[in-house]
Amino acid sequence: MIHTATLNLKSKMVSGAAINSSYPVRRGKHKIFIGMAPGVGKTYRMLEEGTALKQEGIDVVIGLLETHGRKDTAEKASGLEIIPRKEISRGGLTLTEMDTEAILQRCLPKSSYGYKSQLVLVDELAHTNVPGSPREKRYQDVEVILAAGIDVYSTMNVQHLESLNDLVARITGVVVRERVPDRILEGADEVVVVDVTPEMLQERLLEGKIYAQPKIQQALDNFFQRRNLIALRELALREVADNIEEDAIASTPNGQFCNIHERVLVCISTYPNSLQLLRRGARLANYMNAPLYVVFVADPERFLSKEESLHIHNCEKLCQEFTGTFLRVTNGNIAQAIAEVAEKYRITQIVIGESQRSRWQILLKGSLTQKLVRLLKNIDIHIIASDKQSSVKI
Repeated sequence: MIHTATLNLKSKMVSGAAINSSYPVRRGKHKIFIGMAPGVGKTYRMLEEGTALKQEGIDVVIGLLETHGRKDTAEKASGLEIIPRKEISRGGLTLTEMDTEAILQRCLPKSSYGYKSQLVLVDELAHTNVPGSPREKRYQDVEVILAAGIDVYSTMNVQHLESLNDLVARITGVVVRERVPDRILEGADEVVVVDVTPEMLQERLLEGKIYAQPKIQQALDNFFQRRNLIALRELALREVADNIEEDAIASTPNGQFCNIHERVLVCISTYPNSLQLLRRGARLANYMNAPLYVVFVADPERFLSKEESLHIHNCEKLCQEFTGTFLRVTNGNIAQAIAEVAEKYRITQIVIGESQRSRWQILLKGSLTQKLVRLLKNIDIHIIASDKQSSVKI
């Protein structure tokens, strides 16, 4: 069974709208179907939605379709008009590419007095065009179509996202040559994750639904290894979750949004147990697959001794070993400083040590934990005992 997660980033696809020649043409709406790997069903889902919209009266055409010999995909495209590809001569060969100019000619409004919504389906957004084409990349062709006021549905795999290139290479051992800038995904009006389990995808591969028989075993031994698919699936889901969170933050009043991703903040001091806190915080971040932040709040009226400075330096080095972000803040109000850091970095979990104050001092001035509880909302606080025997979560 195919699972999909949909993200509305800006607005829904428009089924029809009036346009006046005295106003500039609105930019087309862009919907991207993204998946963890070839064969998850992105193209099929795009065609399925395009067919449904055509039945509702929207003018839907296929700008570029790659079936890769998949019978089900080809059948799903039946009934939709396909814009013929442009032929390009190169080195004695005749190659074909998407004909962007033909799409514009076919889809642009014939009259300035009215506008009928047009939708173009474009497969494989990361594709590199044949040398000699007007534009180097297919996503650039899509940008031209969108700028003309035409809506576009397109497909891509998460490994083609520019910012994930190095990470994907480490996971799979494959350097992806065809890439899409992050701004394309970030600027999309809607993103749909087409998701299947790694086991189902491998089953499809063995059934010959993704590649021809000679390539199946090679794919299973390389890119389609289960561990690769698990990692790529998580990347796809997290990428869209990031976009959901950013969009929700931008559209929600301050203090009213609950974070989607976990983020761990460890609060260290000049006390010896700071290294212990940092290790516990790093373990917590690892369990949650969350980014790690470490903060040291310096009192502006107090200078650190050489031993204390070396201690903080060692904490910073350990933070770097855990690939965390080390933050130095100068503020006489420690609780307020931590609360400001937590808000800025959207922290969900805070790790602190048990109070070093006496009960009498706590009674008179209160503990750091008590102050943080009053200042923070929707953040869990983990108090780590210095004797390493207990951990309390409040």
